[in-house]
Amino acid sequence: MALKKQFNSFQDMLSGSQTPVLVDFYATWCGPCQMMSPILEQVGSYLRNQIQVVKIDTDKYPNLATQYQIHALPTLVLFKNGQPVERFEGVVQAQQLIQHLQTLL
Repeated sequence: MALKKQFNSFQDMLSGSQTPVLVDFYATWCGPCQMMSPILEQVGSYLRNQIQVVKIDTDKYPNLATQYQIHALPTLVLFKNGQPVERFEGVVQAQQLIQHLQTLL
């Protein structure tokens, strides 16, 4: 399940997490991004205690999109210990995403 949280800095949010963080870089106008929402809900529910899913609107946080070289939407980036370790671009089916994430957790 994706959580809406306020944070002082993205890095503080990443470093303060006890579990890996899967960040969904998206935009509200992006059709494929809308398709990822229910998929990420499934992934978040299935990996409930192993991962945290966070959504970042690239229109509201363009500096983060630039910093992490987000050129396509949606882009998912898995962070472990505050560092990016894997990225996925485009729509990924829930089961495929879950299987791949489990190899990284």
